[in-house]
Amino acid sequence: MTAARTGGSFAALSRADLAALVPELLLCGQLIDRSGMAHLISAFGREGMAQVAIEEWQASSPWYTRRMQRALKYEGDDVVTIFKGLQLDIGAPPQFMDFRYRVDDRDHGEFHLDHCGALMDVEPLGDAYVKAMCHDIEDPTFDATALATNPHAQVRPIHRPPRVPEDRHPHCAWTVTIDPSHVPPRTEPHTEALGRTAAVDTVLSEIDGEGEGAHDYSGPLLADLRFADFSKSALVRIAEEVCLQQHMLTLGFLMGVRKRTDEASALELTRKQLTGIAGIASERIMRALGAPRSFEGLAAVLDVHPVISPYQYVDRSIRHDSDGLTLEIRRRGGAHVDGAWPTLVDSDHLGALDALVRGVDAHFSVRVESETPDALVVGVVREDTPAKECGEVAVTRFSSGTDFVFADRGIPLPLTVI
Repeated sequence: MTAARTGGSFAALSRADLAALVPELLLCGQLIDRSGMAHLISAFGREGMAQVAIEEWQASSPWYTRRMQRALKYEGDDVVTIFKGLQLDIGAPPQFMDFRYRVDDRDHGEFHLDHCGALMDVEPLGDAYVKAMCHDIEDPTFDATALATNPHAQVRPIHRPPRVPEDRHPHCAWTVTIDPSHVPPRTEPHTEALGRTAAVDTVLSEIDGEGEGAHDYSGPLLADLRFADFSKSALVRIAEEVCLQQHMLTLGFLMGVRKRTDEASALELTRKQLTGIAGIASERIMRALGAPRSFEGLAAVLDVHPVISPYQYVDRSIRHDSDGLTLEIRRRGGAHVDGAWPTLVDSDHLGALDALVRGVDAHFSVRVESETPDALVVGVVREDTPAKECGEVAVTRFSSGTDFVFADRGIPLPLTVI
């Protein structure tokens, strides 16, 4: 077989492809919860699901928020810095979670959601589930994200669902206030634990400052981020950071699940989460890149798929030709040390990889070529009959995010203090 793109996977893409891919990766990060939460409800009930959701976001968001600030040079301790972070957070993918911002001064601002895709997914389930998401989960997790920028920040609701009247718009509205008199909450043990993972310290591609486009986000806060305005190397770094956000979120998810069940059941639940998002992410990445339903197209999708990206965290390689594809996942590097997504795949648990490759073409199937303590090597073959969609992907497809289409909103305007 000939070598496919390995190593600098995002760097192999064009600037235009990267600009299309980054919002897709942000949306896929949001859909991780759509993939996992249904299984948590079955295992722990609505209240148990909500507690895991709180803990996974509390654990992960402070760490990845600070990473993105450093990468794009917008570190600070004001409301503008908090809002910039939300624009690059898998918890707030653009347009699907349509945050609109207002800045009053460095310590005061507001945001509202013109459209909340997560609410659209949950409203059909009834007010109890809406309250669990918009009250029980949002209160501590919005604060956790803001506190990563300033320990005296607080995010508080102006109004939020359940919506009264039922078509109330905007869907919710919140204030952000920084006040030195606010006593910061204690750092939770799960947040401290995630801070000790290899993911937090993973070194990603440096933004080289060359070529057209913005190399950072040090300028004014913009109403929207138009990713096509960033330079290629900035987009590479953003894409890598967003993939790392997804691994951190899942590590937080696994921590929360492990508190509530035995190890075998925790791994089973996390594999279900992984399987659902793996298939949907493949579909969306393939469409964004215009990749063909071939082994070449599958290689292109695999090379940037968040389950096995960024390459600096997940040690893997891909080889392909017109007759097949081989993926090697090596048992070393940060993802292996942390017990992240790739460690959940082995010769007895190939469901996630099957879902991933079938997101490109339902005729694809995975076969183990070898497995040792050092590596899992699988081959992908084309079957005569397409496989039926697995249950985990079908559960994730319940979300309107699986078919969401991004729109070109034109040149974004800077937001100035009112």
